[in-house]
Amino acid sequence: MTQEEQDRTGRLNNLLAQGVNPYPSKGERTHVIENFLEIFDELRQNNQTTKLLGRILLLRRHGGLTFAQLQDETGAVQIVLRKDILTESVYSFFHKTIDLGDFVEVTGITFITKKGEHSLEVTQYKLLSKAILPLPEKWHGLNDIEMRFRKRYLDLILNKEVRDRLRARTKIISSIRHLLDSRGFLEVETPTLQPVYGGGFARPFVTHHNALDADFYLRISDEMYLKRLLVGGFEKIYEITKVFRNEGIDRDHNPEFTMFEAQIAYENYEYGMELFEEIFENAAKATFGTTQIQHEETLIELKRPWKKMRLIDAVEEIGGISKDIWECLEKARECLLHKIPTRKLQELKRIQTSGELLAFAFEELVEEKLIQPTLIFDYPIEVSPLAKKCPNDPKYVERFEAFALGSEIGNNYSELNDPKDLEKRFVEEKDREKAGFDEAHQTDMDYLEAIKHGMPPACGLGIGIDRMVMLLTGAKNIKEVILFPTLKPEQDSV
Repeated sequence: MTQEEQDRTGRLNNLLAQGVNPYPSKGERTHVIENFLEIFDELRQNNQTTKLLGRILLLRRHGGLTFAQLQDETGAVQIVLRKDILTESVYSFFHKTIDLGDFVEVTGITFITKKGEHSLEVTQYKLLSKAILPLPEKWHGLNDIEMRFRKRYLDLILNKEVRDRLRARTKIISSIRHLLDSRGFLEVETPTLQPVYGGGFARPFVTHHNALDADFYLRISDEMYLKRLLVGGFEKIYEITKVFRNEGIDRDHNPEFTMFEAQIAYENYEYGMELFEEIFENAAKATFGTTQIQHEETLIELKRPWKKMRLIDAVEEIGGISKDIWECLEKARECLLHKIPTRKLQELKRIQTSGELLAFAFEELVEEKLIQPTLIFDYPIEVSPLAKKCPNDPKYVERFEAFALGSEIGNNYSELNDPKDLEKRFVEEKDREKAGFDEAHQTDMDYLEAIKHGMPPACGLGIGIDRMVMLLTGAKNIKEVILFPTLKPEQDSV
C-alpha cells in the first residue's frame, strides 16, 4: 500500500469502529446538480432545503470554512461547510473522514459567495461510499494516453470532454433509430456466433462450442442474416450491433466495433446514397443543432448533397492515373510501382486482376485525400462479391463507399440476388483464398440456398458507428469514442 492508501484505510477502519456504515445501500436527493443550477434563483427565493448526491472532487479548508466541489452525472457545483453552522464536532468529523473521491449526500440551502459563485451551504452530510485509492491529480496524474483508455473510469471522472463525447455517441445512435423507425423500418437481432462468417473481407475470431463440438466465428458482419430476412418477407430492416474482426489496431480500427446495417427491399444503391447522407445530416442536427463539424483547422460540412465520384474517375482526377491504363494488368502494375510506398510492393505483386489493382490504387492514392464527405461509387466486381453488376458495364458493380477526413465511414450496394451469379462469385473467392488472400469471402451454402427461394432486389447499407461518432465529435482516434477499447492485457504482478 502507498501511504495515502494506508491513511484512507485507517479512516475507513475508524468509521467502522464508531459504528458508521461507510457503504450504505442508497442515497436521497431532491435534484440533480444540473437541475439545481437551472432553478437556483427559485430555490434561493423560497429558502428551500435541497439534497444533492455526488463525488467530492475538490477540497479547500480555510479555518472554520471548507469549500468542496460536488460532481454527479449532470454537472458539478460548489458546496460550502461552516463550523459555526455544523458545530465544531460535526465539522471536524467531516475532515477526519471525508477524502477526495468519496461519494456523499449533502443537505443545505442555496447561497451566492462573495465571488458570485452559486453554491450550496451544507447543513447535513452523509458518507455514501469511501474511496480507498486516491484520484489522479487532474492536470498531471492522467496524461498517459494508454492509461486513459485502460482506466476509462478515471478518464470519465476527470475529463468532461470525454463524458460529453460519449453522451453524443448515444444521441447519434438514437437519431438513427428515430429516423428509421419513423420510416417504418423494423429493428432486428441476428446471431453473434456464426457457423460461416461473411459480409466482408476480414479474418474472424474463432471459438469452440463444447456442447455442439463445433467451431463458430464471432461475426464480422450481420449482412448475410439480414438478407435471409428479406427472403423471409421483411422489406425494411436494420440492426445496430457489435461485430468482430481479427485485424490490426490503429486510429481507425478496433477489433470489436459497432456496425449499423440495413436492408431495404425494392431499392438500389441510388436510394442508399440518399439515405446515407440523410442519416449523417440528421444525426448532426439532432446531436449538435448544426451540420458543420470542426476538426482542428478543418470545417466539415455534412449538409446534403455530398460530392459523388465514380471510383475510376477519382483515381484519375485525384490519383493521377489515366483510365486507359487498367486494360492491361502489367502496365497498370508497372505504373503503380512508382507511386506507392516501398512497404506496399509485396502486396502489389500478389494482386492478380485489374479490378483489384484499381481498388488498391484508390486506397493508396486517393482515400486519404477525401476530406469533405464524399461518395465513391461503381467498384470493380473483383472486390465486391455480394454486389449487383452495373447494367451498362459488367466489370463494375452498383456499390458505393462513403469517405470523410481520409477514412471510410460506410459500405453499401445493390444486393446480388441472382443465385447463379452468386455461386460463380463464391467459386472465384475460393480461388482467391487458395492464392493466398486469407480475407476472401467464405462460401455460405445455406445463404445460397435461401436466395434460390427468391430474394427481392434490395439495397444494403452499412455504417461504422465508431467512425461516424469520430467524424461528428471531432475525435482523432477511434479509442476516444469507444468506452472500453481493445488493449493488450496488462501483465499480472506479484
